Amino acid sequence: MQSYLKRILTARVYDVAIESPLEAAPTLSARTGNKILFKREDMQPVFSFKLRGAYNKMAQLTPEQLKRGVIAASAGNHAQGVALSAHRLGCKATIVMPTTTPQVKIDAVRHFGQRAVEIVLHGDSYSDACTHALSLEKKLGLTFVHPFDDPDVIAGQGTIAMEILRQHQGPIHAIFCAIGGGGLIAGVAAYVKQVRPEIKVIGVQTTDSDAMYQSLKKKKRVTLNDVGLFSDGTAVKLVGEETFRICKKYVDEVILVDTDAVCAAIKDVFQDTRSILEPAGALAVAGAKLYAAREKLKGETLIPIACGANMNFDRLRFVSERAEIGEKREAILAVTIPEIPGSFRKFCGLIGNRNITEFNYRYSDPSIAHVFVGVQVRDPSETAKLVATLEKNKLQPLDLTDNEMAKLHVRHLVGGRAPEAKNEIMFRFEFPERPGALMNFLNRMNHNWNISLFHYRNHGADYGRVLVGMQVPHHDKKALKDFLDKLGYPYWDESNNPAYRLFLG
Repeated sequence: MQSYLKRILTARVYDVAIESPLEAAPTLSARTGNKILFKREDMQPVFSFKLRGAYNKMAQLTPEQLKRGVIAASAGNHAQGVALSAHRLGCKATIVMPTTTPQVKIDAVRHFGQRAVEIVLHGDSYSDACTHALSLEKKLGLTFVHPFDDPDVIAGQGTIAMEILRQHQGPIHAIFCAIGGGGLIAGVAAYVKQVRPEIKVIGVQTTDSDAMYQSLKKKKRVTLNDVGLFSDGTAVKLVGEETFRICKKYVDEVILVDTDAVCAAIKDVFQDTRSILEPAGALAVAGAKLYAAREKLKGETLIPIACGANMNFDRLRFVSERAEIGEKREAILAVTIPEIPGSFRKFCGLIGNRNITEFNYRYSDPSIAHVFVGVQVRDPSETAKLVATLEKNKLQPLDLTDNEMAKLHVRHLVGGRAPEAKNEIMFRFEFPERPGALMNFLNRMNHNWNISLFHYRNHGADYGRVLVGMQVPHHDKKALKDFLDKLGYPYWDESNNPAYRLFLG
């Protein structure tokens, strides 16, 4: 490994890369009781660490090789590194990308490469794209720039470790690296274990793309049949031969995290830096949190590498939805309550002053009602207390917080027609987004009117968009108008809305 130390110390990366800052994360540090420092590789010109390895490899090529051109396979970030490197070095680059690559990364490759790059979309994963790129390499006589399994690429990524140890002179308990094919962690481990062997080097993978975890466990490289695509930057079916050799020797362990934990980590980084990482970029942060909790660490210095920020904007909606669940700060419950006047109000009273993040209910049975509700909690123990309180009051709660079908689908499907909901009137409201707004509504409403539909989901605005169905007898129309006027919430009568008539009425 002595050769890797020399390779890293002499790597050519700073023609295009910056020495990224090591930035304190005060909010996350306070919450975990440790000193968390983010290595901000998302601040590189291509918003990812991949530029280092790509340029270092291409800068070592002969003039003849550069003249013929290079080819690469990448899910996005390596492609951008190759594209910018090709532009700087004045050579042509063909880049094969999976068809699943976010458009933001495809557009970025074109931007950084300008006229130097040709993009080919092929396959569903990096491995599919790589196989196609290798066939084109032979056919076209190009030089393949591997995204991870190449000593020069590994050495380029290893300069990150060199910077970390120079930037932080004090004790470091562990450095955390996302793992796809293993280039980043191989470079970091090869340097750290030669210079500061007492520092742990810990890899992080998603539960559905855990090729390195399985390979180290079985002491041989394992090919996955499928990989999860949420963290597309680490969706690799087979890790590198060289990266596996280095990781087997130097990596202390690999931690697995799920999608919700990654979403929570993206939110954590945003709260401390106002930057938005892509899922692969936040993997190391999720792993550091899990490790600190598992080991009950206090007062230690932990450094997760924030390795990329090429986030597809459309994913933010999903990230926001799942972040609270990933942090175990939202409980998802199904609660069965009696279908009698006042039971809805009683149920809300038992929820107390907790913030309701979601509320779905549709009349379907004259004797019982099923409510789907999301509630903000401090931790899982509070969820257990809430469930116990509901059971004590003769309600039937079911904890769906870890139920994937409920979180992904059922929350959007609660509803349907209710033929027995006579005299139903449908209103759309804007509730003020503050505690007590729902109870104010229920307390002011005539106790003889039955709520036949209620739908609300917190969207982060200063008011909540709420759809409410109420069974109001014709002779109570004046009382209804008085109630709405005194309530003071903006409202719209949607009883004749064709969407309501078609799907709910």
